This record gives sequence, C-alpha cells and structure tokens, in this order.
Amino acid sequence: MRVPLLSLLTFLPLTGVLFLMLVKTTAERNAKAVALWVSCLNVLLVVVLLVRFDTANADFQFVEKRMWIESMRCFYHLGVDGLSVYFVALAAFLTPICIRLSFDKITHRVREYMMAFLLLETFMIGVFCALDSILFYLFFEGVLIPMFLIIGLWGGERRIYACFKFFLYTFLGSVFMLIALIKLFDDTGTTCLIEMGAVSIPFVTQKWLFWAFIAAFAVKIPMWPVHTWLPDAHVEAPTAGSVLLAGVLLKMGGYGLLRIVLPIVPDAAHYFAPIMIGLSVMGIVYASFVALVQTDIKKLIAYSSVAHMGFVTLGIFTFTAQGISGSVMQMISHGIISAALFLCVGVIYDRYHTREIAHYSGLISLMPRYATVFFVLLLGAIGVPGTSGFIGEFLVLMATFRVNISVAAVACLGMVLGAVYMLWLYRRLFTGKLAAHFANSVAGASVLPYKLSTDLNGIERSVFVVLIAGMLLLGIYPACVLTSINQAAAKILNVKILKK
Repeated sequence: MRVPLLSLLTFLPLTGVLFLMLVKTTAERNAKAVALWVSCLNVLLVVVLLVRFDTANADFQFVEKRMWIESMRCFYHLGVDGLSVYFVALAAFLTPICIRLSFDKITHRVREYMMAFLLLETFMIGVFCALDSILFYLFFEGVLIPMFLIIGLWGGERRIYACFKFFLYTFLGSVFMLIALIKLFDDTGTTCLIEMGAVSIPFVTQKWLFWAFIAAFAVKIPMWPVHTWLPDAHVEAPTAGSVLLAGVLLKMGGYGLLRIVLPIVPDAAHYFAPIMIGLSVMGIVYASFVALVQTDIKKLIAYSSVAHMGFVTLGIFTFTAQGISGSVMQMISHGIISAALFLCVGVIYDRYHTREIAHYSGLISLMPRYATVFFVLLLGAIGVPGTSGFIGEFLVLMATFRVNISVAAVACLGMVLGAVYMLWLYRRLFTGKLAAHFANSVAGASVLPYKLSTDLNGIERSVFVVLIAGMLLLGIYPACVLTSINQAAAKILNVKILKK
C-alpha cells in the first residue's frame, strides 16, 4: 500500500494544532516543543519527497485522488510537479526555523501562537499540492486566518490596522477568484484544474476570467499598485510572521498565475501580457525608488520584496520557457534571501528595540559576525553571480531582452537601484564611527535603556548558515532544481500552444 505522502505533509501540522487545542493544560515550554517537533518531522517528510521526486518527469507525482463531493465531481486531488515541489519544501523548512527563533520572543499566548504557525503550515503546503480548484481555494483562503491572528495578536503598535488591511485586500481579491472558479465549473463541468486546462474556453469569457484571477493573485504577489498592504503588514508583524509572509505567502500569487492563469486562460493571458509587463516594470522601478527613501529597515526590505516579485511577473508574461523558469527560480531564491533578511532585522530589533536606520552606525565593531552574515545576504539580494539571486534575475532578463529590449533595459535599472539601496543600508548600519549612544555605553556611561548586545548566538548562527548554504547552492549549482523547473515550464507552454 502506497503511503499518502502529500496528505501526511499537509495535515501533520494540523494534528499538532488539534493536540495543542485539546490538551489545554499544556505548559508553554511543552507547547513550544510540540510545535517544533511536529514541524521538524514535516521536514523529514519533505526530504523523503525530494529524494523520491523524479526531476526528469514533467507529470504530476505522488498523486492522491479520492472522490470528495460526488454531485460536483469534486475530488480530494493532490500532486506535485517541478513547479510546486520546491515551494512545498520551502514552506516545510522555514516553519521550524520560525518556531524555534520565537521561543524567547513570544511570552504571551504561547500555545495559541504555536497553533497559528502549525495551521499556517498546513494551508501553505496545501496550496502547492492541491490539484482541485475547490481544494485550492480553501487552502488559499485559509492562509488568511492564521496570518491575520499572527499580525493582530503578536504584532506591533499598529497591528490592528495592518492585519485588517492585509485581510481586506487579499480577501476581496479572492472573492473574484471564487466567482471565476464557479464560472469555470459551470462551463467545464469539473473542478479539476488539469481538466479545466484541457477545455477550450471562448476568448471573451477568458478575458473576464483573466482579470478575476489577476485580482486575487496580483494582490498576493503583490503587484503595483495593489502592493500597499505589504509594507504595513511586514512592519507590524512579528519577525517570524514576516519570514513566512515574504518567504512563502507571496509565492502563492506567482504560483497561481502559473498553475491556473496560463493553462486555463492562455489566450487572454497572451492578449493582456503587455499590460502585465508594464505593471511589472513599473513595480520594479517604483518600489526601488521608494525603498531609497525609507527610514525603517523592515519597510525598506518590504519594498525590495515588491521589486523582486516584479521580476517574477515579468518573466511569467514573456511566455518563454526561460522566463518562466527564471520566475520560479526567482521565487525560490527570494523565499530564502528575504526570509534571512527579515531574520536579520529581527536580530537587531530584539537587541536594540528599534528599526530606525538613523539609530545605527558602526555596528560592525559590535557585531562582526552579524555584519558578515548581512553582507553575504546583501550580495544575494542584489543578484551577485554565485548566489541564487543572480540565476533568477539573469534568466528573466535574458527572456525579456528577446521580447522587448526597452522593457529589459528599464528592468536592469531596477537591478541597479536595488544595489544602491541595499549598499546604502549596509553603509548606514555597519560602517563609519560607532553611533554616539553605543560608544558612550561602551565607554562606561549608561545612556541606553538596555545592555549592549553580544554578537549572534549559536541558534542564530546555525539558522543563517543553513539559509546562506541554500542561497549559495542554488547559485553555484542551479541545475539541482532547474531541471525539473524547466520540465514544468515547457509543459505549461505546450498546453498554451495546443489551446491556441
């Protein structure tokens, strides 16, 4: 009997939630241990998934299909291919990191906090495994609930404003997606995403469906101009919430474009591609300029995420295998690098209780290991060769040059601006003279409301080593993931060509 590996991966965190919910007398320490062990067990399962995954096979693997709602021909249908398997791995690997680094930071409602993260892991993995539209929608919407609670209960001073803005933006967009899925079911008689992609849909209908899906996925990415919820959500979310928001949740929008929009409404996607490319380039340049004037470290990195995700949509709408592969690679790379950068912000915020750039200067003399880690991650963020950031952006730009040289030139400007604001941030934080308040405290005058911190501790060093190793592995040997990604990209384009 075959083990339902994807079901285990998806619902194992939910069993942890149920356990913590039923055992109400669980001590805080025990709640942390349960959450960590459950999430680590999921990492072992995803390792098995990656080892057994056939990178040369473009078809869906580990498929599970059972009748769910017979009257609608709706199936419990799971499967992964080269497009989704690495997002499943990303969600599984980042969750225990977030849980472990929250041990000393969360002091109230600890059990509920751990439950929220385990529930979020179930929904994240479910989105990338679902091959039925109803199941996909339930997981896609379900993500809002735990993230809303994480921001609203454990966030910063303006957490209520941020969590409601996040919820309303994403929920409103998803309503249009629900309407589109109902229309597709009415026209095709099935809820299976694969079968929907095989049905020829009238072009007029495709155009309406396209914008309904874009309303959901563009907000989630987020694309300009529906990006304004992201900086507020990042600034107010706890560090672990920002890590999963940037590392995994934003990827659901790009994944939705590749899994639903291109296969199901390909003619409309091709017709509206110039608009989407224009919005993508505008987002890259606009977010880069806005990042240049930020005074909050976390908000600067949030705007850099908007710019980097602009490369994702740019690559997708080039309608080339190279562009789509570059977009997927960019999402995986951004998931690693942005997660690590938000962890970096959390390190100094936990020590010095401020994210204002002006508060810092000369930190390299106080925290040399931290300065080194930040610099290595900075190189990945600006796309230096040898890092994963370079591979995705290079493939996207190569594809864009083949489609439109002018658009590619503007996108290159975004890369230059990205290097400018990241290097400017590093110079302000780490170089120059040690800030006066730090220097006075070092000299013995207690002018700070806290003690000067030590450098990275053992747990933090271990986490950053793992994330940097992943960034360098994908940068030096991208073929370890690109082989299967290329297979999935070619399959998407073949579907498109057949339908035209």
